[in-house]
Amino acid sequence: MSPSVPLQEMIRAIRSARTQCEERGVIQRECAAIRAQFRQVDNGARSHNLAKLLYVHMLGYPAHFGQMECVRMIASPRYSEKRVGYLGAMMLLDEKQDASLLITNSIKNDLSHSNQYVQSLALCTLACMGSAEMCRDLAPEIDRLLRASNSYIKKKAALCAVHIVRKVHDLGELFAPAARSLLSEKNHGVLHGAVVLITELCERNPEALERFRKTVPDLVQIMKSLVISGYSPEHDVAGISDPFLQVRILRLLRILGRNNEAASDAMNDLLAQVATNTDSTKTVGNAVLYETVLTVLDIKSESGLRVLAVNILGRFLLNNDRNIRYIAMTSLQRIVGTDHIAVQRHRGTIVDCLKDQDASVKRRALDLSLALVSASNIRSMMKELLLFLSSCPPELRAQAASGIFNAAERYAPSQRWHIDTILHVLTTAGGDVRDETVPNLIQLITNTSELHCYTVHKLYRALLTDISQQSLVQVACWCIGEYGDLLLRGECQETEPVQVTEDDVLDALETVLQSHMSSPATRGFALTATMKLSTRITDNVDRIRSIVSIYGSCIDVELQQRAVEYNALFKKYDHMRAAVLERMPVIEKNSPGHTNGESAGEAIKEIQPAKVKQAEPLLPQQPANQVCDLLDLLGGSEEPLQPSPAQSSTAPGLPINTASSAGGDLLDLLGGLEPTPTAPAPSVTVYDKGGVTLTLSCEKQSDTGLTVTLTASNSTDSDISGFTLQAAVPKSVQLHMKAPSGDFLPARGAAKVIQMVVLNNPNKVNLKMRIRISHSSQGSSFQDTVQIDSFPGL
Repeated sequence: MSPSVPLQEMIRAIRSARTQCEERGVIQRECAAIRAQFRQVDNGARSHNLAKLLYVHMLGYPAHFGQMECVRMIASPRYSEKRVGYLGAMMLLDEKQDASLLITNSIKNDLSHSNQYVQSLALCTLACMGSAEMCRDLAPEIDRLLRASNSYIKKKAALCAVHIVRKVHDLGELFAPAARSLLSEKNHGVLHGAVVLITELCERNPEALERFRKTVPDLVQIMKSLVISGYSPEHDVAGISDPFLQVRILRLLRILGRNNEAASDAMNDLLAQVATNTDSTKTVGNAVLYETVLTVLDIKSESGLRVLAVNILGRFLLNNDRNIRYIAMTSLQRIVGTDHIAVQRHRGTIVDCLKDQDASVKRRALDLSLALVSASNIRSMMKELLLFLSSCPPELRAQAASGIFNAAERYAPSQRWHIDTILHVLTTAGGDVRDETVPNLIQLITNTSELHCYTVHKLYRALLTDISQQSLVQVACWCIGEYGDLLLRGECQETEPVQVTEDDVLDALETVLQSHMSSPATRGFALTATMKLSTRITDNVDRIRSIVSIYGSCIDVELQQRAVEYNALFKKYDHMRAAVLERMPVIEKNSPGHTNGESAGEAIKEIQPAKVKQAEPLLPQQPANQVCDLLDLLGGSEEPLQPSPAQSSTAPGLPINTASSAGGDLLDLLGGLEPTPTAPAPSVTVYDKGGVTLTLSCEKQSDTGLTVTLTASNSTDSDISGFTLQAAVPKSVQLHMKAPSGDFLPARGAAKVIQMVVLNNPNKVNLKMRIRISHSSQGSSFQDTVQIDSFPGL
């Protein structure tokens, strides 16, 4: 290839290359020829060679050797060379390159050039790649050009001033007077640049925001002239007069009217006029309407105007464009807390969006539907949400189930409806629910004594139908163990009577124990339920004894421990079995919406006195030697224990001396039903930002082992989804993160997310941890990092 081939010939040769190797060969030969011509002193094809080099740069090949040629061409007096030189500078140079400092003086000279196009080249280059040092040096020149008489130069200077303000915040005061005067211009380009500049100044400086609030009447007048103006071919886009300028003015008005009643009153009439007169059949009109809605909702607008804005978003939901439906639901999600009644009018349309094929639209519709649930519409909304849960994508099931649980807990019209709803969710998506669902449902069932018969019958039928949903199976096993006698009676007014035999119940539990789908935790529930049935049935106690004895050699340590303890209860302490396996007392819930982890300690403290009271009357009836044998089995004292009346009346919240209570050791036989109360681990707040609070507590397991508990809560007025924690520690420390209690933080601290982290520090290095917090709220994603250098209790 000849070194002097035109740009078009080089492009044609590169495109005709059949392999990448052939293309590289063409480019290398051409770059060598360009480099040789750059070294020539008198070269008439400088702009031609630099243009070819810029094309090579666009293909991704190195072109840094052309930087100095750009500097030389910018200093050329010829416009053709200067134009290519400035283009090369914008593409090949940036503020990190030392060569960019060499063109500062050339830009300054060209800003004073008599030719407006040369001035334009300098302004564009400075706005594209000007560094902070260049901006400080050339800011006075830009301020001078903002006051020039040429509209072409003023619009370029305004946009260049925006770049300077972003680079050097302190220079905003320099441009404020000139920016104010630009609003009197008639040229739309100058007005657009002025509005962008004022917006930038107001966002970065509160003093400038107060100063520019005086320009609200001027902006309103400009906007009115755009709305009522006739057809102008120069600015018309699909029937809308200069929509770009309209959008920019509306955005500026939103900033100026925020938290200011006087400014908001001045623009209310204008916003109503724009909202009613703008054509919504075209995308351009929808863009203007969307900015109008955002402005109305962000300022102190009138109630009627806010209703109008919500109705516009409701019309967006009927649009065929999924993007418009998505932004409409995102905007409604932000205001559902403040304008709940207005958003409720569009509930039907929002629920229909749950059937959309687009996954992002479905997710937004789910968030908004859950936010619209109230006491008045709980039944109708829950039907739609349960229908959606049965067919929703797998990635949305956990979020949908969590939202249904929260809504049912807040607005349940009756206890039976509440239980039926949770069981429906467990039947449909039992594998996607949070860990605290099982204990919370058990607590709910325990407190509704009038529905025990109904619940156990319904769960028994569900267990026979499907044992793949682990959460459902665990609750069913617990209820059968507690209320198996009600199931065997077959007398239930709430449901159709079903004759269930003892063998049928034991067959169902044995199926769960033997199923490959059952987790170790589920087998533990089933084994305990089988053991509890030994006091509720009469004819199959021997079968229960044989089932329990089988698992005394189980490979799972937890299951084996339970089986061994149950066998000991059968063999040595059969006279105590009825007392040990009696029904659980009613569990009092401290506060609505608490999770299993956040208040488990308080629940245990409240239950302890009641359990001791129930166990103590049984102990004096036993011979003293039997009590001593039991204590010997558990490693207790050799002396017979005499129950103290004072201990049985221990006030709630005070620690109980379990070393002197046979009841405590007796309940410990079943794996810690009555744990010894210990002092709570000290906790500290390690993160508190944007309404999200993260507390940390530590428990030392050994000299090198440590268990860290991270508890997150949400104090904002909107729910947080997709909450995840990631942790990093020094390389010598071993880290194991257990499964979190969930990924959903409801608003106003209704529930918490608990994350357990197990650390092993064999080298005993200085322990540090970095935690990354990620979550989504109101359609926006957030991510932050916190460093932990000290751990409480160490």
